[in-house]
Amino acid sequence: MFYAIFESGGKQFKAVEGSYVEVDHLPTEEGKKVSFDKVLLLVNDKETQVGTPYIKGASVDATVVTHFKGKKVFIFNYRPKKRYRVKTGHRQQYTRLMVNSIAFMGKQAKTVEEKPVAKVEKTAVKAEKPAAKPAEKKTTAAKPAATKKTTASTAKTGTKATAAAKAEKK
Repeated sequence: MFYAIFESGGKQFKAVEGSYVEVDHLPTEEGKKVSFDKVLLLVNDKETQVGTPYIKGASVDATVVTHFKGKKVFIFNYRPKKRYRVKTGHRQQYTRLMVNSIAFMGKQAKTVEEKPVAKVEKTAVKAEKPAAKPAEKKTTAAKPAATKKTTASTAKTGTKATAAAKAEKK
């Protein structure tokens, strides 16, 4: 197996010819080629080369496939007993690269056949919400006016009035 470890944006990534690598956002247009000269390690079937800190003459050549956003990360700051609560979010920007070749001294010029990168068009697909059923309005029949007059004693207690109203409903 042949691979290289290269540095981009202060982070280290493993590159294998013909594979994809996701690095921090690079200010390069889609379809353009980029080259990384900071190669830290080269591993071949026969030998391993370790840079001090980098390997001279080695580079990783790649093509920018797409730019995308990562998963949302929530940050919640909380201080107990102080009524301090702050919730924020962040989505990191990334660039997906297709590794074309890993070049170094002593290697024959062999590159992976470059496949034309089909540009994926982003279409706005909205998940359709099922049509909300119209709220069924409860029709209340007009209640007949009470024919019985309540006395002052029943109005105070309310027990006889409620018992009379229940009797009317039945």
